[in-house]
Amino acid sequence: MKTSIIKNITESYLIVSVLFYWFFTATVVNPIAIGLLIILGLQLVFQKIGSGIAIASLFLVLNLFMVLALLSELGEFTEFTTNFYQLLIVGSLYLGLNIWVSSRMILKYTRQHNSSSLENKTV
Repeated sequence: MKTSIIKNITESYLIVSVLFYWFFTATVVNPIAIGLLIILGLQLVFQKIGSGIAIASLFLVLNLFMVLALLSELGEFTEFTTNFYQLLIVGSLYLGLNIWVSSRMILKYTRQHNSSSLENKTV
């Protein structure tokens, strides 16, 4: 079980990230979070290359959009308060980690695709 989690650390992190998002929206029925959890859970089970790249690309684009939202929110501060720095540090770390994990997931499935293509050519 432990090796399975380590092997699928990117998908596991994205599930934790979606749960974090769902918890802080403070709504019990959040269809976006439920949909993302179902998609990520299916990806953990079936490990399809195409859907893995698509999911990672979607998360990457969403997080890049959230970087713009963070910059917009930071622009609304008129002075550098502790709230400004807290939003800057926590938001940057969270979004940066999400972008890094999404990029790692894209690399993971791209490498799987390349290795499976090479195996098919040699057979």
